[in-house]
Amino acid sequence: MKKATIVGGGVIGGGWVARFLLNGWKVSVFDPDPQAERKISEVLANARRSLPSLYDKALPAEGELTFHSDMGEALAGASWVQESVPERLDLKHKIHAQINELAPAEAVIGSSTSGFKPSELNEKGARVIVAHPFNPVYLLPLVELVGDADTCENASDVLRSVGMYPLTVRKEIDAHIADRLLEAVWREGLWLIKDGICTTEELDEAIRMGFGLRWAQMGLFETYRIAGGEAGMKHFMAQFGPALAWEWTKLMDVPEFTDELVDLIAGQSDAQSGHMSIRELERLRDDNLVGMMRALKKSGSGAGGTINAHEAMLPTPEAAELPVTVNRPVPQSWTDYNGHMNEAHYIEASAQATDRFMEMIGCDADYIAAGGSYFTVENHVRFLDELHEGDLLTITTQVLKGEGKKMHLFHRLHGAEGQLAATVETLLLHMDLNARGTSLPSEAVADKLASYAAAHAGLDKPEGAGRHVGQRG
Repeated sequence: MKKATIVGGGVIGGGWVARFLLNGWKVSVFDPDPQAERKISEVLANARRSLPSLYDKALPAEGELTFHSDMGEALAGASWVQESVPERLDLKHKIHAQINELAPAEAVIGSSTSGFKPSELNEKGARVIVAHPFNPVYLLPLVELVGDADTCENASDVLRSVGMYPLTVRKEIDAHIADRLLEAVWREGLWLIKDGICTTEELDEAIRMGFGLRWAQMGLFETYRIAGGEAGMKHFMAQFGPALAWEWTKLMDVPEFTDELVDLIAGQSDAQSGHMSIRELERLRDDNLVGMMRALKKSGSGAGGTINAHEAMLPTPEAAELPVTVNRPVPQSWTDYNGHMNEAHYIEASAQATDRFMEMIGCDADYIAAGGSYFTVENHVRFLDELHEGDLLTITTQVLKGEGKKMHLFHRLHGAEGQLAATVETLLLHMDLNARGTSLPSEAVADKLASYAAAHAGLDKPEGAGRHVGQRG
């Protein structure tokens, strides 16, 4: 098991703990704060609830988490070290001197700094690269890498393996890339509030109701390319470029941080969201992020593409008697007002199992693009036990019949404790997508289906197979 050591267990450090731990890494934490273990456990609770919900495969078994009061003990055997202490250069120099002395020579050493350059971090002999993440680290994929090229390349491989998106900055610069953009928006926002143009809530609404949604899937320049219409970016630049000379913004001027300005902003912020605790706000944020990022998975846009790439790396459990066609957590979006998985999502889960089985017999994306597929014509669902948010759902699939145009499957849905939570019996017919009518499958697909049908023929008929609605016993 690979090991990561997190030095500094605040909000960002706790997010790093969750990202590595929930991807199967052993994680050690060094933080002298006596509240570090409590704080990280609360971050982990949110991460355990939200990160698996992004995926349609199960993440690896959770790694082992340990806390240490001795830095050398924490660093022993680490292949990744992440420093996330407060943004004071003298403190970072002190910490990295210790890390440099105690960490394994082959370990990647990253700093979560949002502003310091590698040359500043290493001016006293350290060997650190910038690995700047975004909160919540366990959900948002971006990590800005700055520093030695070979180390950044090795770091990129590690980060992709835990579902993150490494972006190597071409030249070191104060605040890297993303925070320079955020700083510009932050400065302008301070002026808009100070000058009475809007409140904190109104400014946030302007972002989340408009360009924030566009940026989530296309960023800045691709968004503006579309704004240029059929003529594209060149037309956009010609049309809106002159506006850059207008005195719209105060980007090079910052309002003085007087007590009055701080009180104004803090008071408006309390009025905006003070009715919720920080943990409630974090869970709301996480639920919203999961929903948007799952939507982006369908097109592979933005963060959705990163999740898809990571999910492809996740292993599927070995089949025993029957093939495992689904192995995934139940996301919170699948639960209803009763707190358990809604009946519609039993069908969705079984449809995922059918899709996976179709891939196993060769009826994959290429086959469908060529004009062949199976269509469901009938389902029968039995609800036998409850499934809840976060439960690991495993589905096995048995072929009851596979000949001619017909494919008759029986899915068993098992819960976290292995209990049988539901069965879904489904009948499908092979279709010619061009003629929009039934047809025989290709010889290769038919042979593969027949091989599964023959292998499953010796199994007992599943309990519940062939039932009708309301049947007793």
